[in-house]
Amino acid sequence: MAKTPPLVHLISALSLLVPPLVMAEDLFGLDQPLPEILSATRLKQSPAAVPGSVSVIDRALIEASGARDIPELMRLVPGMMVGYVKGNEITVNYHGGQVGTARRMQVLIDGRSVYRPGLATVDWVDLPLAIEDIERIEVFRGPNTVSYGANALTGVISITTRSPANNHGTRLKYTHGQRGIDDWYGSQAFSSGNGDFRLSLSGQQDSGFDRTDIEDSYRDSRRSTRMHFSATHALDDSQTLDWQLVAKEGSNQKNFYSNEEALVRDVVPVGDTNKDIKARDYSASMRWSLDTSSAHNLQVQAYAQRWERVQEWRTCDLALSFTPEVSALQQLDPKLLDSVARLLRQRKAIPLSAGPLAFAIGENFYKNGGALQAAVCGDINNNINETRYDLELQDTLSLSDDLRLLSGMSYRKDTADSQTYFQGGLQNEVWRVFGHLEWHLSEHFVLQGGSMFETDTLSGDSLTSRIALNYLITPRHGIRFVYSEAVRSPDMQENNVNWSYLIENLNPNLNGRDSAYYYATAQGPGNLQQEIMRSREIGYNGQFDFGLQIDIKLFNEEIHRLIAEPLDITEFVQNNDNYMWFRGAETEIDWAFTASDRLRLTYAYVDFETSEKSYRRLTARYSGSAGYLRDWGDGWSSSLFYYGADLLNQRRFERADLRIAKRFNFGKSDLELALMMQQRLDDEALTWRENLYDQRRMVSVSAQLEF
Repeated sequence: MAKTPPLVHLISALSLLVPPLVMAEDLFGLDQPLPEILSATRLKQSPAAVPGSVSVIDRALIEASGARDIPELMRLVPGMMVGYVKGNEITVNYHGGQVGTARRMQVLIDGRSVYRPGLATVDWVDLPLAIEDIERIEVFRGPNTVSYGANALTGVISITTRSPANNHGTRLKYTHGQRGIDDWYGSQAFSSGNGDFRLSLSGQQDSGFDRTDIEDSYRDSRRSTRMHFSATHALDDSQTLDWQLVAKEGSNQKNFYSNEEALVRDVVPVGDTNKDIKARDYSASMRWSLDTSSAHNLQVQAYAQRWERVQEWRTCDLALSFTPEVSALQQLDPKLLDSVARLLRQRKAIPLSAGPLAFAIGENFYKNGGALQAAVCGDINNNINETRYDLELQDTLSLSDDLRLLSGMSYRKDTADSQTYFQGGLQNEVWRVFGHLEWHLSEHFVLQGGSMFETDTLSGDSLTSRIALNYLITPRHGIRFVYSEAVRSPDMQENNVNWSYLIENLNPNLNGRDSAYYYATAQGPGNLQQEIMRSREIGYNGQFDFGLQIDIKLFNEEIHRLIAEPLDITEFVQNNDNYMWFRGAETEIDWAFTASDRLRLTYAYVDFETSEKSYRRLTARYSGSAGYLRDWGDGWSSSLFYYGADLLNQRRFERADLRIAKRFNFGKSDLELALMMQQRLDDEALTWRENLYDQRRMVSVSAQLEF
């Protein structure tokens, strides 16, 4: 006799629950309109029918949080780890990983990826977007390469900006506070003909951390100026056209030299420690949407963007650092070179037992008449320009009342141009074909499947898939069972880097040359394979008529062929030899229990294991948040938030945020004055031991005028 498939047993078992659902529908109610999730599968779906966990941060929550940055909003998402490398270097990782970079999560602004192609990072402090322009953020918590391609390995943050059609008028805002906070914002939205337009200009500035753990002052301030112009046109009853122009200019302070810059730092001038990064971003995007019928939609999206990073400084080192022997030893044994440097710094001889190459370096250093001990200074840079062109076609078709099909294809071209990182330019082309099928088997069962085929000229081909079964107790309450596979392509820096520093304008010259390559070099292996994630999830999502929303997730995630070695030019050893897995549970509760009161709670427990020891410190096992928002009437409102994580990079984090606001009405104008206070409840440095503030409390005030 043929064996019955396990899926049939599961459906049969769950169907036994159907009779009691008549009473369940009466209890839960179906009168309120269902909220919609827009970005999880690219289809509009009710939260209970989504094949995964999604956190929604709406406009009210954004304003009540008082956050100045998107990473701070991510503290409201269960399982998100927000880390600070410096005051102007922030990372966001879902469930953890490397704190210095966030390479495994896709970030979209109105469908446009801001994941940099060359160095494969998201510059959170340099995003060309003011938080005042954000309408909504959806965070898909889990792998989603079937919808958004490789690099959506652990999740997708989809940011939607405010529509010009719904925000006519003028808004002006100014924020000032401790730690050098000095932000401003202005926007004007209007209609003309068949279009609505909004122009917003904004600026952001702060001074970063106050000091390091050895009481040195910290040069990690940031400053940015942004322009965002958006337009939407109703071409006719069935067609819309949206387009945007975005620009950003700013600078981020840097002043700490890296190990590769001085072999014997104590006996040579440091040079110019001003390594500030000048950042400029530009983008243009367009989206055309056509409804050929009530059951069919066609959408075309195209965008172009460019990232420019200029980081130039003057450095000094010993002439010894430019010798072939030092370069050869660095390639052969970087750790031995560090030992040699320590001995030379202490003016000690190199023992013959260290090896002939190390011994020869010491002999040359002491017996060359002082020539190799002379300081040589020159100009060096980390400049890089990255560009991306993306064209995508998406088709949404309702085959019947119970069956919907989304399909599409896209082409993307990425370019990275850097003499330091790639000895010139490097290109990559990516073709994608994707699809998602949603089938309502009955009133209570939804079966979904999706896949994406991707061909990458630098990384090869990949095929990822997802299958999910949602059991709808009612349309507002569902239990989900999800299995998905995802990949992350090795980025250009990991796999294809040709990293070396050409120091120019040398003073004094080296043997008549005014330029020379530094001893440290790194070469990408060129044959890295894609990382693979396999994820299993069981969850529940419920939307109650009395304002309560609950999401619960149990998960098991495994990442194989993990590329985890540090991207360090002095010891560049990238491979697929590592792994990492996560198991745990998350919950999110959002309850508007009166028209004036809203409570939001999140909690995450993450158990994990990894073969890369540096990753073991970068996941908080317990983390969460709690927030209470209240409208007191007569223009008064307040919000109180708590954020906590037990250990992130071996440091506890606890903070309470309070915001009190008063709104005044002057006819057609509104003025809001707000006080924001953050109070650290722990006495730890933030993520890294160097990141210290003089005071645990920070206060800022803001004034916003709308007319």
